[in-house]
Amino acid sequence: MTDHPGPEHFHVYDTTLRDGAQQEGLRLSIADKLRIAANLDELGVTFIEGGWPGANPKDTNFFEAMRRGELTLKNSTLTAFGFTRRVGRRAADDPMIAAVRDSGASVACLVAKSHDQHVERALRASLQENLAMVADSVEHLVAEGQRVFLDAEHFFDGYRANREYALEVVRTAAEAGAEVVVLCDTNGGMLPSWMHDIVGDTAEIGVDLGIHCHNDSGCAVANTLAAVEGGAMHVQGTINGYGERTGNADLLQVVANLELKFGWSVLADGALAEATRISHAIAAITNVPGSPRQPYVGSSAFTHKAGLHASAIRVDPNLYQHIDPAVVGNDMRTLVSDMAGRANIQLKGEELGFDISDRELAARITDTVKERESRGYSYEAADASFELLLRNELGELAEPFTVHAWQVHTDYGDGRTSTGASVRLSAKGAEQEYRGEGNGPVNALDEALRRALLPAYPQVADYQLTDYRVRILDQGHGTDASVRVLIDTDDGERSWTTVGVGENVVEASWEALSDAYLYGLIAR
Repeated sequence: MTDHPGPEHFHVYDTTLRDGAQQEGLRLSIADKLRIAANLDELGVTFIEGGWPGANPKDTNFFEAMRRGELTLKNSTLTAFGFTRRVGRRAADDPMIAAVRDSGASVACLVAKSHDQHVERALRASLQENLAMVADSVEHLVAEGQRVFLDAEHFFDGYRANREYALEVVRTAAEAGAEVVVLCDTNGGMLPSWMHDIVGDTAEIGVDLGIHCHNDSGCAVANTLAAVEGGAMHVQGTINGYGERTGNADLLQVVANLELKFGWSVLADGALAEATRISHAIAAITNVPGSPRQPYVGSSAFTHKAGLHASAIRVDPNLYQHIDPAVVGNDMRTLVSDMAGRANIQLKGEELGFDISDRELAARITDTVKERESRGYSYEAADASFELLLRNELGELAEPFTVHAWQVHTDYGDGRTSTGASVRLSAKGAEQEYRGEGNGPVNALDEALRRALLPAYPQVADYQLTDYRVRILDQGHGTDASVRVLIDTDDGERSWTTVGVGENVVEASWEALSDAYLYGLIAR
């Protein structure tokens, strides 16, 4: 942990609902925004920026929904975003300022130009007029009873182009009554050492400073932390790093570093342990999944594949992990692959509830895995298939059904294609044979297998094939290449993945499909 003392007060400011929503392909309904806000409130961020009232109907309606009490915040404070008044107007007469004032939010965050070239070329205003816009807008909202923060847009580029003017924007906002002036790396081009020096210089003005970073240089989180070390007491970001271009600073990474590395308490008590769950919940709402490699909360953040790593982890997990995954609500996972050693197999077996502490048994299973991986199987992506292999090697693989034969045929005539399949099997002492028809051979086989199993195992009616992936293994062979098939299955309570490999796609698909039903029945 750093010995950097924490400030007397500290703000965690989330802008997922506004800046994050500007990400390409991300669309949020009002219901989505309310659900995300509820998760952010549970996390305990200090401020939730709800959007820009008056700029678009959706954001305006969101603030109306909040005023109606559709969501009551317990830990966080709602903030309305807006722009300083327009050139040539009075703040009291500007409709956009009025929308922020009348939003029902107790805090307003206004964005203002702090780069001289943006003032003159984008706003088409004089530098002095821009200062008057800042002062008038802040003073008006403060007089109307709102707390005001000011986002100094393009501050760092403006500072490097015209230091005195950029600092004068900050000074003007402070003198007008802004509680916090947020320094924005709008183009995302800063580096941490530059950030620290500029924030430290700006802090001499004496107003509380915030930091808002974009990730165009890949440094948004590092720049945010450097700004905090330079004196910023207010951090802005988005969950999962959502945002336009390459995104904003990932707020979960920022707060995890502040809590676990700096030793500061910046969230609601115990909320950091919910970080992984909340990250994934918001990803499900946005329909924009986070990266498995996302620090702290990604599914691969504490995943170990190399045999050397697994050997060390069996002695002490901290040897290859910088924190205990549980403190952010995540888990350690061990992968099984051709890179695996005996320790990987033993750790994975322990995860699945099997005792393979015997060295000779673990070595035999390891050799089996490596041999099968050399033929194209991939167990790091198919835990269910690995458990079936493990049970087989341990002599614990039950056989809830036995397949005697299966067949697929496709007919074409009169401009139409039809596919059918048949499966003959024995289950609970009775032999069944059923046909199925479907949209292609895999769907037809799935239908036939399901129908054949239903008399003995009614629960298979709940099994749904949710994803199907094919990869060519030896591409030089063209259409006669071997293939790997991965199938994801869900029964409404959990999901699992199985793998099949074969010289044709139907053969590989059948192996993955039949194993999916086998695993589902055994695991149940």
